[in-house]
Amino acid sequence: MLLVTGITGHTGRYFLQELIQNNYKERIRCVVRKSSNIEALRNSGLNIEIVIGDLNDKFFIKKVIKDVNTVFHIYNIHHSLNIIEAAIENNVQRAILVHTTGIYSKYKSASKEYIRIESEVIKKAKDKIDLTILRPTMIYGNICDHNMSKLIKMIDKMPIFPLINGGKGLIQPVNAKDLGKAYYEVLIRPEVTANKQYDLSGDAPITIKDALSIISQKLGKKTIFVPVPMSVSTLAAYLLRILTLGKVDIVEKVLRMGEDRAYSHELAEKDFNYSPIPFEKGIEIEIEEYKNKKTKLNQK
Repeated sequence: MLLVTGITGHTGRYFLQELIQNNYKERIRCVVRKSSNIEALRNSGLNIEIVIGDLNDKFFIKKVIKDVNTVFHIYNIHHSLNIIEAAIENNVQRAILVHTTGIYSKYKSASKEYIRIESEVIKKAKDKIDLTILRPTMIYGNICDHNMSKLIKMIDKMPIFPLINGGKGLIQPVNAKDLGKAYYEVLIRPEVTANKQYDLSGDAPITIKDALSIISQKLGKKTIFVPVPMSVSTLAAYLLRILTLGKVDIVEKVLRMGEDRAYSHELAEKDFNYSPIPFEKGIEIEIEEYKNKKTKLNQK
């Protein structure tokens, strides 16, 4: 049996699409929350068992993981330790965990906890369970994402847009559909992907400025981008933290805007033909979805 967490989430739903399209035959146990929309699971045509529960509850995890051969944990890296411990205790053969390239950041708030969790997971799994770790970069793909959808809305409303550090930082956003396909390929190729770690990035690196320019163009806007030196941006962030008595602390977020966040997916390409779509094509689809939703709201 396959146990999946986060299957109703942003990337999980595309993983579900791949399972459906490829007529996955094995039994699937899906962990969802009370508030989750499970209509797609019920209409999937797959052999799915839906279990409602809380992954913060260790006893629930131990219970739900019984009789499982493979765990595919998509939901949240912060549950990975409990998942891997329960999997080992129940003699699960294989675990696939979705983590993050945030582990590579030089700033502690973005990486310290990720590094601790991943290191402990790898240590516990050694010689006890086949472990695969997947690390997506910045995820986008529809208006439900927490990255590009915010920028699309901001650029749509702001004729003048500030660029921290001139927008020179490199990013490599990955489309959620590409991740859904990658998850499926990793699942069905244990002989190749077991005991490996894959960075799952977008097609190619792009500067923040170029990414925002593409969004502006696709929206039909003539946005004026104003470069703001990193020193000025950082000072403003520090002042905001002081004035709010630490309640609003965006210092490291600002600093990360000057940090390159582009990572090679060469190993994934080699092992399971991972081939993500170009950012310009992927973001166009998301922007069209945004425009359609905006039109419908305006018609009401």
